[in-house]
Formats: sequence, structure tokens, C-alpha cells
Amino acid sequence: MTKIVNHWIGGKTVEGASGNYGPVTDPATGAVTTNVAFASVEEVDAAVAAAKDAYATWGTSSLARRTTILFKFRALLEANRDALAELITAEHGKVHSDALGEVARGLEIVDLACGITVQLKGELSTEVASRVDVASIRQPLGVVAGITPFNFPAMVPMWMFPIAIATGNTFVLKPSEKDPSASLKIAELLAEAGLPDGVFNVVHGDKVAVDRLLEHPDVKAVSFVGSTPIARYIHTTASANGKRVQALGGAKNHMLVLPDADLDAAADAAVSAAYGSAGERCMAISAVVAVGSIGDELVAKIRERAEKIKIGPGNDPTSEMGPLITKVHRDKVASYVTGAAAEGAEVVLDGTGHTVEGFEDGHWIGISLLDKVPTSAKAYTDEIFGPVLCVLRVDTYDEGVALINSSPFGNGTAIFTRDGGAARRFQLEIEAGMVGVNVPIPVPVGYHSFGGWKDSLFGDHHIYGNDGTHFYTRGKVVTTRWPDPADAPTGVDLGFPRNH
Repeated sequence: MTKIVNHWIGGKTVEGASGNYGPVTDPATGAVTTNVAFASVEEVDAAVAAAKDAYATWGTSSLARRTTILFKFRALLEANRDALAELITAEHGKVHSDALGEVARGLEIVDLACGITVQLKGELSTEVASRVDVASIRQPLGVVAGITPFNFPAMVPMWMFPIAIATGNTFVLKPSEKDPSASLKIAELLAEAGLPDGVFNVVHGDKVAVDRLLEHPDVKAVSFVGSTPIARYIHTTASANGKRVQALGGAKNHMLVLPDADLDAAADAAVSAAYGSAGERCMAISAVVAVGSIGDELVAKIRERAEKIKIGPGNDPTSEMGPLITKVHRDKVASYVTGAAAEGAEVVLDGTGHTVEGFEDGHWIGISLLDKVPTSAKAYTDEIFGPVLCVLRVDTYDEGVALINSSPFGNGTAIFTRDGGAARRFQLEIEAGMVGVNVPIPVPVGYHSFGGWKDSLFGDHHIYGNDGTHFYTRGKVVTTRWPDPADAPTGVDLGFPRNH
């Protein structure tokens, strides 16, 4: 019998009432294993109403109460990390170890939220004038929403809701309809931890649900991670409806390899960063820029390593890379490889014909490596989101930096070199929000914020870290004067208040 995934509203499972469902497949077999309910406008409204009702008490609850619940949630998440990873593997397809890694990175943000008391400390200036004090405080917004992608069904929601609820907001999550079960497991763990009903809600669906969240008058802020076209739409639409927005878009992450680099280390890093999670990472390295004469040797080392990667079902402990999430996505990724030669690239490895014995109907694609890729090729200009690595050749460091900076994306980038001076120049000159020096995937730890530049971010705030706290709160300044009992009446003074 096909499993049904329903909504989570007001602290309990709520059956879908719209009559619309979407299929969820096991990427390793291609079989439909689950149907997920798609919310109507009325069902989204019910989730927002539950969150609004909960905010009346949660927004004024003590920091001690909030963090106590989050500490309990963290312990439950730790205890259930294998179960959560199994859900991720079953619906996304990534190997179990990678799914465990996703949960671990989400836990970092839960850790940050458990210590939110430090980040919410205000500021106080005393005696700014005679017996006048000024204090700055931060307060929650109200109901906030998160719209998250398929590639990290546990981690990306945890980039959002722990900080949102720790700061006193209530949350409505609209996860990807392609792998929705992880979000319900998280909701159950939050409830078990003692989170009051309505503080965290989950509605599944498509554009109907998204658009209603973007226009709903009671939703005060929207967080989004996904492709650039959708991020731009989210930002434009939600902003037009008066909401605060952080919308993280797509990427084309480059790795600049200088002639002095350790080429074995660079090749290891390129393969790991390009093909991990089947390339379905917004921080994947999808373009290696080889400087000078090292290109041939570097490509040979990358090929040698890539050919050894074992591809198979995510629940097979021997698998290093799993399938892509849907057949449609698999076919789109393959099209970039099959069309590469006609656009001037050299196809070193073509993984489009790869299959796995016993799982022939799975969404399989093998490792693909393209060399001498022109900047005009679609394999370079588009975010592929699959296991396809492009290698571009340049003669100098300056040419490489100019190439990277000409990209419309600015999410993450990396340089591999032994030259500290070159690395220092690179981190200052490169136009990207996250930079790695001999680190291929420079995703910040939880207490530093994640976000890109240019078409990789719409809105002023990066996600989690200090930016996350600021995004989910608004500042207030309070100026106070308490008269001293010995003061004589001062009388009326219509002049501008003086501080001295």
C-alpha cells in the first residue's frame, strides 16, 4: 500500500483535504512509494492561523523555556539521526553516510539556537544625559515561513526554524514535495521535546501553497533556498507583500587551481566536491579553473579518481554515490553531457549510459568530466545540479579571477595554492559570498552565516549565524528617564531635547 504524507498543523497530523497529491519515488528503483498531500489555500491558512494563535504565548515566553525545549529536541535528534537519515536516503537517494552528514550539519544550527540567549543580549548605555538611559533590544516578528529544496530535506529546514523559534517566532515550513517525510519526522521530534502546538507547522504542496505563504498578511518573513529564478520570484513577490525576505538562489562554484598547488590534494578535493551527493549541492564545485600548464595533469588525476567511484543504492553501505532524485532531473543533467562536444568541450568521461544491475529503473547517471569547456557552453553557464564537472583552462591568475567574477553567480568559490600571498589576494578580489582556501566546499560553521553574492542571494540577510538572528528579529531602542525624588520640577521646555 502506498504511504500517504499529510500535513502537520497545530501539533498533530492533518489529512490533506484538497484531493491533490504528488508522487514521491524511490530514486534507486524508480517506484512510487509515497503520495504527498498538496495543500489548498484554505489549508495553508489553517497552518498560518495555528502559528498565529501559538505566537500569542510563544512570542512572550521566557528564553529559558525556549532553550530548554530546544535542548530536548537536540537530544532527540541525536538519538534519531539514523532513522532520519534513512528517510532522506529513501526519498532523495543520497547514500546513508551523506544523509547522516546532513543531519549533523543541521545539528550545528540547533546547537546555535540552544545558545541563543547570548545572541539576544541587548545593549545598554547609561547616563546618556542626566538620568537618561538608552537600551537596544531585539524582538520576534511573529509568524515566519520557510520554503526549502529537495537536496537537503533535513539540513536546510534546520538552517531556519531553530533560530526562528528560539527567538520567539512561530514557523510554517513548506518543504520540497519530492522528499517530504523528513520534515514530518522533525515535527514529531519537536512535539516530543515539548514544543507547544502550533509553534512549528508543515504544509506540503506546489505553487498554490507557496504563493499563499508569499501573500498571506499574517506571514511576516519568508526564508527560501532553491534555484535563482524561483529565488528572484520569491523575493519580488514576498517583498511586494511587505514581507522580510532572504532568498538563496543557485550557484556555479569555481575552484581555481594555481600551478604551485598540490595537484593530488586538488584532484581529491575536486572529485569530492563535484560528485558528492551526486552533485546535488548548491555548494558543489562544478567548474575547475586550471591555471597555466597543469591542466592535463590535473584532469588525468581527476579522471583516475572519478572512475573508481562506486555508484549504487543509497542504503548499500558500499555505495559512494547514489541516483538523482527524479527521472526528469536525471534526463536534464544528461542533456548537458550529450550536448557538450557540439559546444566545443572535450568529453573525458560520459556517465549518461550508466545503470546499476538489479536497479535498472532507478534514476542513474554516472560520473561525467568535461575538459576545455568554453564559457559559452550551457554545461558551464547553467547550474546543472548533477555529477558533471567542467574544467576550464586559463593562462594566469588574473585571467582566472576575471573568469570567475564574470559569472552571474557568486555563491562559493575556492583556491588551491601553496602561495599565501595569492590566497590573500584571492579572498579579497573574488566576488563571492563564501571563499575556501584549500577547502573545496567552504560552508561556514553554524555561528558564521551562509550566503552568496549576485544572483545567488536576494535580500540583505544571509542565513543562520548572526544574520539569522537579525533576520528573525527586529530592533527596538528604548530611552528612559526616571526622576530622582530630590529633583525640583523643571517646567515646560519646547526646545529640542539636549544630551548635555
